[in-house]
Amino acid sequence: MHIRLGRTIILVADYDEAFEFYRQNFFCEKLFDAVMPDGERYLHVRFQGDEQNGIWFLRADTAQKALLGNQTGGQPTLVLYTDECQKVYEHVLNNGVTILEPIKDAEGSRFFHCADLYGNRITVVQLTG
Repeated sequence: MHIRLGRTIILVADYDEAFEFYRQNFFCEKLFDAVMPDGERYLHVRFQGDEQNGIWFLRADTAQKALLGNQTGGQPTLVLYTDECQKVYEHVLNNGVTILEPIKDAEGSRFFHCADLYGNRITVVQLTG
C-alpha cells in the first residue's frame, strides 16, 4: 500500500489574488483550474517541478471567512523546503511579505517564518545537516 500527500487546502477570499501571491513569492504554477457546472471553482497550484503535491485554494464561504489566515490556530499552515533559504528570504522580503521570524540557524537547518496575504504562517526551511 502506498499513501502520499496530494494537496493542502487553504481557504482564500479571492482565487486570483491568492494565486498571484504564491506565484510571485514562491514561484507556484497552476496545476488545475476549472469552474464546475455549479459555479464552484477548483484551483490547484504546485511548486516548481512538483507534479504530485501542492495547494488547493478554496474560497471561504460566509461561515468560513472567520478562519481566513487562521486555519491552524497560528501554527504553520505550510512548511516549504528549499536549498537556498537566504535567497528565498530576500525575495519575499523585497516583495513586501510580512516576516514573522527572521532567519535562524538551528542544528541541521536554517529557517524563517512569514505570512501569506491572509496571515497564514509559512515556514521556509533549508536542511543543512
